Amino acid sequence: MYLLIAGVVLLLLKYMEVGFVAGWSWWWVLSPFAAAVVWWAWADSTGYTKRKAMEKMDQKKKDRIDKQREALGIKPKRPSR
Repeated sequence: MYLLIAGVVLLLLKYMEVGFVAGWSWWWVLSPFAAAVVWWAWADSTGYTKRKAMEKMDQKKKDRIDKQREALGIKPKRPSR
């Protein structure tokens, strides 16, 4: 996401001819978009995206269980060492 934001900012600066970016080659200005594509390809091929989504789901589940236990008056389990 950060690469896309940087790409859009650089694109706007180049298009409006603002600052030092006005003198840059278009290849440098568009390179964050290429880096974002490479990042997404790597994240999807290694399972990074799915792993992060599963961790987020597991945390929501744990929080929901802890909230229910607290509502029943049972102390939530302490994390294991």
